[in-house]
Parts: sequence; structure tokens; C-alpha cells
Amino acid sequence: MSSIRFQALREASNRKLIDFQESGRKSELFGSNVFNDKAMKQYLTSDAFKAVQGAVQFGTKIDRKLADYIAMGMKEWALNKGVTHYTHWFQPLTGTTAEKHDAFFETSYDGSDPLEKFGGAQLVQQEPDASSFPHGGIRNTFEARGYTAWDPTSPAFIFGTTLCIPTIFISYTGEALDNKIPLLRALSAMDEAATEICKYFDKNVKKVTATLGWEQEYFLIDKSLANSRPDLIMTGRTLLGHTSAKGQQLDDHYFGSIPTRALTYMRDLEQECILLGIPVKTRHNEVAPNQFEFAPIFEEANLAVDHNCLLMDVMQKVAERHDFKVLFHEKPFKGVNGSGKHNNWSLSTDTGVNLLSPSKTPMTNLQFLTFFINTIKAVNDYEALLRASIATASNDHRLGANEAPPAIISVFIGGQLTKVLAELEGVSTGKLSPEEKTDLKLNVVGKIPDVLLDNTDRNRTSPFAFTGNKFEFRAVGSSANCSNAMTTLNTIVAKQLKDFKNEVDVLIESKDMKKDDAIFNVLREYIKQSKKILFEGDGYSEAWQNEAAKRGLSNFKTTPEALKARASKQAVELFGEMGIMNQVELHARYEIELEEYTKKIQIEGRVLGDISKNHVIPIAIKYQNTLIENVKGLKNIFGSEFESIAKEQIILIKEISGHIEGINSKVEEMTEERKKANTLTDAQAMAEAYCNNVKPYFEIIRNHCDKLELLVDNELWTLTKYRELLLTK
Repeated sequence: MSSIRFQALREASNRKLIDFQESGRKSELFGSNVFNDKAMKQYLTSDAFKAVQGAVQFGTKIDRKLADYIAMGMKEWALNKGVTHYTHWFQPLTGTTAEKHDAFFETSYDGSDPLEKFGGAQLVQQEPDASSFPHGGIRNTFEARGYTAWDPTSPAFIFGTTLCIPTIFISYTGEALDNKIPLLRALSAMDEAATEICKYFDKNVKKVTATLGWEQEYFLIDKSLANSRPDLIMTGRTLLGHTSAKGQQLDDHYFGSIPTRALTYMRDLEQECILLGIPVKTRHNEVAPNQFEFAPIFEEANLAVDHNCLLMDVMQKVAERHDFKVLFHEKPFKGVNGSGKHNNWSLSTDTGVNLLSPSKTPMTNLQFLTFFINTIKAVNDYEALLRASIATASNDHRLGANEAPPAIISVFIGGQLTKVLAELEGVSTGKLSPEEKTDLKLNVVGKIPDVLLDNTDRNRTSPFAFTGNKFEFRAVGSSANCSNAMTTLNTIVAKQLKDFKNEVDVLIESKDMKKDDAIFNVLREYIKQSKKILFEGDGYSEAWQNEAAKRGLSNFKTTPEALKARASKQAVELFGEMGIMNQVELHARYEIELEEYTKKIQIEGRVLGDISKNHVIPIAIKYQNTLIENVKGLKNIFGSEFESIAKEQIILIKEISGHIEGINSKVEEMTEERKKANTLTDAQAMAEAYCNNVKPYFEIIRNHCDKLELLVDNELWTLTKYRELLLTK
């Protein structure tokens, strides 16, 4: 078996660069494979184009007759680009995307008159088999009917020879079975709530758009080396492996010169992204060896989520061409940094204003403070739900591991804005005098600079940080679909803005307050109510853990703990009131996420047991037998003196035996705990059993295996080592 490892190392060392050449300027290639405005103007009638624009901008429904014209134009555009098939591209609750390809090609009933056919019916709706997708009890397993329906707000695109049409996915009874529907509803709620607030400041605002800029971190590992590790292939992470003597401690990889082979991969990937309209802009080395990052320009949140899902798929496909394996797992390697997907979120108006960007005039700064403080208040009131939105088995390895934000949700705003809020808190109760209003606008609102990007240091330990003109939700995991976090964030902020408007209007109507007075009074109270969520210090420190507990902040360190918030009364009321998810849909997601957690831990436990007993122990015994033969030989030569001469070998033999016994006994105990957990019928109880009773064995078993890796002859060891996985370029 060790020959597999050394063969993989030879293959990795002898790799030749793929010959890749960019085919033109990015600005000229951008969106070439997207059915965007430019393509629609060329291939659609004026009425059809207006119908799509109306759906995108105002959410108006597209008439079925016009859908036929749109489908006809889309088909012609695709056929002219060599496309042969089409698919409804959707995001089921598996965390990945799904697609079923159908050919444009059709024949008549007798097999004659072949033609390419694609009409409005095929564009607007299809019926994929929904039986094997997660549903959380929404329907019986034998009920397979489910529907995909076209989402015109996310343009169709071509990948390979397939036309991909972004769609929603619903059950036969109408419940959402995907990640896109709740997100679209949350973005609509945000648009409605934020637009109403904007009218306090600018009557011309008719639409507010939530924007998202994600930062995708990932590891690149040679395909042969990755394939030589069963744990990497089956779980996405290494379940054992001793840390390399050289890792990231010299800080020589971060922002360093990108390795040539990795850079060639990035260039190839970037070209695919540009053709697909994904506006990737930034690439660089990350902290850990063989860890990298891609980041795009901000986009509308729904499109940004689609683009991130598409990117992760394209990354894997392009990696195959370059003999790489992409690892999206949040913690694929012990002892080096894991990967996140920072979600940079903001709000912009159809008049071109970023609502989270301060400016030079008091009135626009008051608008900024309104959205800024309401966002903080929303996070304060719904921090447990925000934590639940990023809870996964893989992200548990990262949160609070001194490399990523802690599991405690807090908001970092920097010293300058902290001072501004403190001054605003001092506004007197009730109506402001002309002097107070002038003083306030001069000393608080008027002095906020239009760019705060460099006026505060970055706090990498904060899970939710203001970074000058946006909030950065840093705790999202690298393998996650951004929609979960974005649905929750936009929902809680929309709810908060809705409540804010009600409170302001009451003061204006019943207390006869002027608009500015009412806004200042409500904001002042929100600052007082949200103090517990603001934290400027070290999120890794034990002092913060204690302080957060005193403040009453949640600290859910595991997914089963965190997910309880998904089924809470607060969650049901919030998502129900805002029209995002009904109780059935919400509970289904709660059940699905618990089941996913359980299955991932279950798979990891089985893989760890298999590798440790079928790879590690046999090799340890083989090496131990070599030592025993050595001791026997020394005894034959030196007689009674052999014990002193073979002292180290005997100690090593005993040490190996101890680790073998440790592995065997703990694997057996883990297996028994797994069997007990499998008898439970309640999803929460089963997830907790796997978390608390099965998972703790992982580190114990791993420790024994990693010790044996250091003891056993390198020539015998079957599993590719960390130094080979992380330092082979």
C-alpha cells in the first residue's frame, strides 16, 4: 500500500504545466456566455425584453405568450454558441447545485422531422424527480413530484455545451425545497422595508438592493496526493496526520508569490468566470501552505449567491484539467488555518447611494446612521439566529479556533464610530432644541467622514465587523451556500427597519415630533438597547468568553446547540411575519440540517475507524515485527547483554503496542456509541449523541495514529503525509 503514496508523490513531482493562454481582454470577454441585456436586445423582441426587465427590476410576472418568445430567442442564442442541451439549474437543500440535462433535439411521433425545440413551457417550469432531495418531512419519500421554475432575476448562462437556467425548486404542495426561494423573499422584504426608510431622506428612491461580495478561500492539492488519502476523498478533510515541521509559522505563504502551477490554474479559472459573468477581481495566497483566495466585485445578493455556487462547481471542473483537487472544507488540515467565506454585505438605492457609506452632509450622514444603527440592533436581537445560519459540522472546526471568529456573535465598529454612538446616546429625550439639533449635527452627524475605510484597524476576531462602507459577516464557512446567512441577515434587518419606521411614525403622528427629532430619539434608544452586542477587543480571549456570558450573549460551540434557534418561537414568528418561510418550511430546514450534521459525523467516524484499523494498525504491526526480528538477532549475537543493547527497540515495541491497543479499544467504543446513537428517532437527540458521545473519540484515535506516524518507518507508511500534501507545489 505504501507504493500508492510514493507513486502519487512521483506523479505530483513530475507534473507539467497546462498550456493556457488568455483569449482576450477581460472587459471584452465578460459575460460572453451569459444571456444578459446585450444578448437579449439582439435575440428578443422589444416586448419580450421589457418583460424580462420588468421581472428583474419590479418583480412583475412574465406572460406565458411572451415566455415563448423569450425561450425562442434564448434557444437561438444558445444554438449559435454550439449548445446542445438545456437544464434547470437549482439549489436543493444539499448545499450544492443540481441539474438534469435535456437535449434541444426532438422528433415527431413517427421519428421523422427532427428539429431543435425549446418553448416557453420548458423555460418557465420543469418537473425533476424530487424523491431523493432533502425535504425535512414536508412529504413522503414515495411522493416524488417537485417543480423547478425560472428565476428571471438571475440570467441564464452556458457552461460547456449546456444552457443553464437558474430556477427555484418547490414541492408539489408549494413549500420551498431550495435555498433560493427564502433568499428571494428576504431580499424582497428588505427592498420594501428599506425603501420606506429611504423616503424619509429622499423621495426619489424607489428600490433598495442588498449587495454581496464574498471572499472564497480554498486549498489546492495535487490530485494524485488527494486521491491517496481516503479521508480527503470521502470527508473533505484529513481525519489523521501528524502536523508538518514546517507549516505556516514563518508567514511566508500569505500574500507571497503565487506558485506557478497554482497561478496557471487561477488564470484558466478566471477566464471561465469572466465568460460566465462572474466578476472575479482578486486572487492571492492565503495564510496556510497551498491555501488561496478568490474575491469578486460586489453584486446584487441573489446573483452573487448564484455566482458563488457556480464558481465552486467551475473551480472543481477546471481543477481536473490541471490535476488539482480543490478543498472547500473549513478545516481540511490540523495545525494550519482553515477556510472561510467572508460575506461583505451592504445596501444600495436605485439612485446610486450606498446606504452604509457615510458622506459629508449631515442629512446623508443621518441616513447612514439610521441604517448602521438598525443593522446593529437587528444583530443584537437575533444573534442566536445569525449563529444558527452558519452552523455546520465542518464550520464547527473553524469557529473559535484562534484563526476565525468565535462562536459568539458580536459587532465590531471601531473606535471612531463607537465615540459617535456614545455622543448620539447623549441626545436629550423628546424634542430637540434648535441649539441641540445644530450641536448634534455639527458634533456627531456632520463630522463622520465620507470614507471610514482606514479610520479603524481591522478586527479579524470579530464575526460581524463594519469595514467602512459595508458589514463583513466573517463567520460564514468556506463550503457554505451564502444564501442561508444572507437570508437570515436580510430578514432580521428588514424586520428591524419595519419596526423602526413604526416607532418613528408613532412619534411623528402622536407626539407631534419633527422627523429628525423622532429619528434621533428612536436611534438613541436603539444604541442603549444594543450595547451588549458591541465588542472591540480580542474575540479569542477567555476574558471575552466570560464577558459575553455576563452580557447574556449566546455561545453555541457546536451545531446541534446552535440549530435549536432555527426551531425557536422567535424564529417562527420572525420568518412567518416577514413572509420568508412558514413553520413547515422552517422546521424542515431544521430537521435537514440536524440530519446532515449527524450523517457527516457518522461518515467521518466510519472512515476514521476503517483507516486506523486497515491502514495504520497493519503497518504498525509490520514495523513492530521488523523490530522484533531485530531484537531476536541481537539476542542471538549478544546473549544476556542483548537487553541493554536492544533497550530502545524494546521500548519502541512496547510503545507501538500501546498505541495499537489504544486505537483498537477506542474504535470499538466509538462504534458502540454510534450504534446507540443510531437507535434514536429524534433528530436533535441523535445529532447531540453524535456530537457529544461519538465525535470526542475522533481526537483520541487520531492522537494514537499520529504518534505511530512518527514511530513507523517512513518507507512503510501508506498515507500521504502533511508535509507532502501541503508543501508540494
